[in-house]
Amino acid sequence: MTIIRRTAPRTDVVSFRNAIDRFFDEALFRPVAWGSFAESRLPLDIMSSEDAVTIEAALPGVHPEDVEITVHQDNLTIGVREQAERETREGERVYREVRRSSGSRTLTLPSGLDIDHATASFDNGMLRLEIPRAEQAKPRQIPVTTITEAPVEVAARSEGAEEAASVTADQA
Repeated sequence: MTIIRRTAPRTDVVSFRNAIDRFFDEALFRPVAWGSFAESRLPLDIMSSEDAVTIEAALPGVHPEDVEITVHQDNLTIGVREQAERETREGERVYREVRRSSGSRTLTLPSGLDIDHATASFDNGMLRLEIPRAEQAKPRQIPVTTITEAPVEVAARSEGAEEAASVTADQA
């Protein structure tokens, strides 16, 4: 005799629902609009080298005077304020469009940067911020010498000191 165990149909429905929920939770189905406003409006490229940290932001349609960069302690904030008005007249009808928006991104900067010598440039909708590293924070190379490269005089002095110590010990 064989025993066949059947699960209750209700648990099958719950597990199917969980599978569908997990499927739609994947990043592939999550549109950019579901992310934070600042991340979708101010995407950043950050590059680090031995000499500087470079931050680039694509800001199409934004004027340089609408960009504000502030540094407070270790936090860098890039803020954007847009305000544009457009008016169109067609006979007696007037269409007026006003666009106002703002957003910002805040980053924590690594230690050892020279904020006083940072430069920012804006060209064709691309913001480029370059922050050099402080001289103390740059890597330095320490030369390594081997013991065999020590001068011969040092070895001769140590032999003379041993002979002098044995002479004074014999005299005592």
